[in-house]
Amino acid sequence: MKYIFNQIYLIGSFCLLVSCTAMAQKFNTHQVKSGETLESISKMYGVSTSSILQYNKEIKEGQKLRSNTILVVPGKKIVEQTNTPISNTPTSSTVTTRTNTTVVQDSVKAREPIGYTEHRVKKKETIFGITQMYNITEDELKKYNPVLYASPLQKKMDLRIPKYRAPKVEEVVENQADLEKYIVAAKETWWSIAHKYGITIERMLELNPGLSAANNYLSEGYELLMPKIAGSTVKNQVTQLYTSYTVPAKMNFYRLEKEFGVKSDEIVRLNPEITERGGLKEGMVIRIPEKKVETGEINTENYIFYEVKPKQNEFRLTRKFGMTWAELVALNPDLKDGLKAGMVLKLPKDKVGDFEVRNALVLDKVNLLDSINVGVKPKVLFLLPFRLDKLDLSNKEATEKIIDNRNSLKYSLGLYSGALVAIDSMKSLGVSIDVKTFDNQLDLGKTKQILQGEQLGGYSAVFGPLDMPSLKETAVQASRFNVPVIAPVPAKSDLSLDNVFFSYTDEEVLWKHMLDYVETNHKEETLLVIADEDNKKEKDAILERFPTAKVVVVKEEEKNIGINRDKLQTLLSDQVPNWVFVESDNYKLIASVVSILNSFNNTAFDPVLGKDKVSVRMFTTDMNSAFENDVISNTHLSNLKFTYPSVNRQVTNNSFVERYRKRFGDDPDRYAVRGFDLTYDLLLKLAYNNSLIDVSRFIGETEYSGNKFNYQRKGVAGYFNQSSYIMMIDDLRIKTIE
Repeated sequence: MKYIFNQIYLIGSFCLLVSCTAMAQKFNTHQVKSGETLESISKMYGVSTSSILQYNKEIKEGQKLRSNTILVVPGKKIVEQTNTPISNTPTSSTVTTRTNTTVVQDSVKAREPIGYTEHRVKKKETIFGITQMYNITEDELKKYNPVLYASPLQKKMDLRIPKYRAPKVEEVVENQADLEKYIVAAKETWWSIAHKYGITIERMLELNPGLSAANNYLSEGYELLMPKIAGSTVKNQVTQLYTSYTVPAKMNFYRLEKEFGVKSDEIVRLNPEITERGGLKEGMVIRIPEKKVETGEINTENYIFYEVKPKQNEFRLTRKFGMTWAELVALNPDLKDGLKAGMVLKLPKDKVGDFEVRNALVLDKVNLLDSINVGVKPKVLFLLPFRLDKLDLSNKEATEKIIDNRNSLKYSLGLYSGALVAIDSMKSLGVSIDVKTFDNQLDLGKTKQILQGEQLGGYSAVFGPLDMPSLKETAVQASRFNVPVIAPVPAKSDLSLDNVFFSYTDEEVLWKHMLDYVETNHKEETLLVIADEDNKKEKDAILERFPTAKVVVVKEEEKNIGINRDKLQTLLSDQVPNWVFVESDNYKLIASVVSILNSFNNTAFDPVLGKDKVSVRMFTTDMNSAFENDVISNTHLSNLKFTYPSVNRQVTNNSFVERYRKRFGDDPDRYAVRGFDLTYDLLLKLAYNNSLIDVSRFIGETEYSGNKFNYQRKGVAGYFNQSSYIMMIDDLRIKTIE
């Protein structure tokens, strides 16, 4: 941590901490409920309907509001007074930075509980998730569980949950004309159907009281009542398209009819100037109806599709796809009339080449470094919780202790130090970048204050924040200007945030990648699964993919957890290799299992008579921190060729590492590597086209020092990174194997 003060000073010089007293407009985000109107919402917040329309340009006066639409609603004027010194670049390690902020918060009426219930915290549960489960606030949860004020939420912690009287809810009478029947198709889920209609699952349950909230199973053919999608009630909507045509010399109606298949009287009707000027005249620009082409159903099971780019010719296409021109024409008869930019070509699905395929669409590989437009000047807003208000830089020991104990601060310093190196790298390529950095202090109120002082429409992207409440607030406000927001750490939202790029690969993508790897490489190996009760989901996923896998029983007691070595031996094979999945976040169980597996590996069951040695390789679908506990032997993991999925890989001694050492005097940690890769990827894409959302439609996977990114849009839920690595510990080294 010897370079930590350099980091903090650099961050201090970049953070814009402004001292001012200003009248600040307070804003709220409101999720429209069924039956609500602009008038009812305006009365709820004490504002006029015109004020709401002013901040929600997509809503027109008199327009019916759709359920679950997110509105930005202005409230009463409040005074927010801050007395924060402007941060200057420190010249010595004795500089102290303090921030005093007065925040006006909404008053919340206290309510008295009518009883209590108990809740035992399970794996991966959060305070937010528990409050949502029981419909209480975080303050109410902490009030009756004071330990949460001082300690983080931990698994198997027993919580006291207050129970309150249910508020009286006015029954809303649904207009049946606004609803339609929907038949559930195979493999559809609550989530997929709700997102298809743009509503929440809760709203779907309201419309279909026959569904059980305790069971999310939907059978094929089940009939649901859903809100009609705007425009879906108009049958057989047809929009006639036209093309502009310049009349050449000696053109007549007969030739036009033959060429375009349009009767002469139709051409005259569409172009009154023909009658006015006494017939067709050379140079006259007329409208011609485009021919309707019956495309039929798109078959994505056997074909992929490619959009022809400008300046591409027959030679380039045949070389790109390894096909003859005759083969292309056979699949795409329109090519007989010539190759044109914008044409969508059908290709065999098994074609491979210098391109990627995403959702059956062929994406050209673009070298972003060779495609930089130095005329573009991206503007990026960084919102990270540096917590400079909590640090006393004159006390080095105390500062290092705070940094070591605060993950949010550790993440922020690492991410931002890497980002600074990425910004320097882009500047060396001739790209000018406008960067603003704020310390949002991991506080929603502070985040709102910062956003109100910035013109978000002028930014190319927002990097951060780290906490979910601030991220959601930022995303909602930025979405009004179609500005993308980068979520640099794991994040899950209960709202659809269609402008958020979730950069941290989801755990389901990781375990699917791991299972795909095993399925691809598995031949005759014996598969075993060792999973505790908290990882039943992972165990079930493995057994669903590999039904013949053997399950090793985990014995869980109050203080002890482990497996029976003798029973494990009966399941292992000495004829073929054994591949063992270990699924747990309990380091005691993992340490015990690793030790036992290592004792079997490369040994014979019967040292006297046995000749065949047992071969054991260990896998997991969830590489969590328990596997990194000091009590677990790295030598044993290496012997077992421990294999796992990962969002990042080991960093080699590359140009980024050298730049980082030169600037900060030390090697980058994984957060710094991620900060560099994320920022470099963002800036390269913005330098190619200053619209990240547009670029993401045709840029495939990108890879940098330790991370790779392949963003795919999931409806209105946002953009999600689908990239990951398969890593293996071998010869006491961590290797990338896929």
